[in-house]
Amino acid sequence: MSASDPCGTSSKSPTSNTSSTSNTATAGSLDPDSEDTVRLSVEAASALGIAALGRIGYAPDDARIIVDQLVDNSLCGYRFAGLPRILAIAGDEKARAGRKAIRTVRETPVSALLDGGNEIGYIVAYRAAEVAIAKARTSGIACVGAYNSYYSGRNAYFVEKVVREGLVAIHIASAKPRVLPIGGARPALGTNPLCFGFPSHEGPVIFDMGTAALMWGDVLLHAHLGQPLPEGVGFDEQGLPTRDANATLRGGVVPFGGHKGYGLSFAVQALGLLAGATFARGEVQDYGFLFWVVDPDIMFTEPDFEAQMSELVAKIKATPRQPGVDEIRIPSERARREREQRRVEGIVVERKVIASLEAL
Repeated sequence: MSASDPCGTSSKSPTSNTSSTSNTATAGSLDPDSEDTVRLSVEAASALGIAALGRIGYAPDDARIIVDQLVDNSLCGYRFAGLPRILAIAGDEKARAGRKAIRTVRETPVSALLDGGNEIGYIVAYRAAEVAIAKARTSGIACVGAYNSYYSGRNAYFVEKVVREGLVAIHIASAKPRVLPIGGARPALGTNPLCFGFPSHEGPVIFDMGTAALMWGDVLLHAHLGQPLPEGVGFDEQGLPTRDANATLRGGVVPFGGHKGYGLSFAVQALGLLAGATFARGEVQDYGFLFWVVDPDIMFTEPDFEAQMSELVAKIKATPRQPGVDEIRIPSERARREREQRRVEGIVVERKVIASLEAL
């Protein structure tokens, strides 16, 4: 996800034997076809992902939870966070280690702390969101953390799950060091995304952003495809600038927005400690997931919060526009529209990625 415009909030004028594919691109398609890509239906992409995860040891129900998120990422326009992530999972030493059942280690009526059991974050954060929903429904507010996990997934997916229950949510995910602090020559912070979600009469309004100049999944995809990174985001293991994605994997990326992004990344890392993501031998040990969820009914009676949100959205969209701007969009509006369009057009996946998935 682009750190400079993570939600698309302004609009200017302008080799696989996988057989179940959608129609090819037409005029106005979001993603062009090429000889290096295949266009898959949602069903075909899901089947491909579930089969690949099954071959590396995931039970069908868990594989479906993961793949539903990966396919939704692709539908929303984040190709790097789609099926290619399975290749990263397959190559991660944590994925090859033993996974245990997720358990609750501390709990109150309004809070819970979960030990993820070295389970992947797509599943751990999903379960944490379910706990947060249940507690907020009962008590009006909830704070749920989880640790001993890895790979956070896309925060917006979990927050949308919460918001569709009529709840307000804030979600952060701290991670192991991949981001250089300002002036640093080696990583000390995670890519550390944070996300806010609000219900409205028109549907969930989500703002999701990473605090790195480039999300790690994008670096992984560039490395797998042999493509150079944008200028100024990657650094090698000596702390020198590089556009080589493989060299960046051994080094790290910079925060977005200079000191402001650095400060946000630091704050998310600190909140990860609150979620139980502790340090070992001076290094971050695991990811920390934290959800704050509020039932707006404990604050609002009349007019209801969703109506207030809808009015806020309408006022912003009705703002006079600058020359050349067709529309003012709110956070998540671009992703929501593209999701529906790609459900019809299909998902474009690189042939190299498909071949690698089928070879697992």
